[in-house]
Amino acid sequence: MNYIADASVFILKLRPPGRVITVPSIVEELGNGEAKLFLEILGTTIEEPSLDMLRKVKGKASTTKDIEELSHSDIDLLAKALEYREDAVLLTDDYAIQNVAAQLGIRIETIAQEKIQDILIWEKQCLGCKRRYPRGDICPVCGSKLKKRRKYSL
Repeated sequence: MNYIADASVFILKLRPPGRVITVPSIVEELGNGEAKLFLEILGTTIEEPSLDMLRKVKGKASTTKDIEELSHSDIDLLAKALEYREDAVLLTDDYAIQNVAAQLGIRIETIAQEKIQDILIWEKQCLGCKRRYPRGDICPVCGSKLKKRRKYSL
């Protein structure tokens, strides 16, 4: 079994029982401390995500509206997990990553947090006039801030 590892795997020194894979942007997040040393001790395979998988992840994350919450590293990690979807588990505690992964059919295991219970689709709602929008930060009608809220659960 392959384990696609988020940074917290290395920070918390988790030892998955199979091959550990991550992406270069996660390695960069770790810096040069103990977590990076642990990554090396595990014999972690470091692979770039494919462009095709990156496009698929960005498309799904745009649909769910999680794209605003995901970092470059998160998107890379999801793309790598999608590439190995048939024989891998994604290890992460990040809820936005879990939400997108679940909708892409990627198996998930958490590290220190509980797994998400609902798969969500998000929208924005104006704090002033309460109108709803698919994206944005400012209401085009009244100029108030838009706040992220659940549109529905799957």
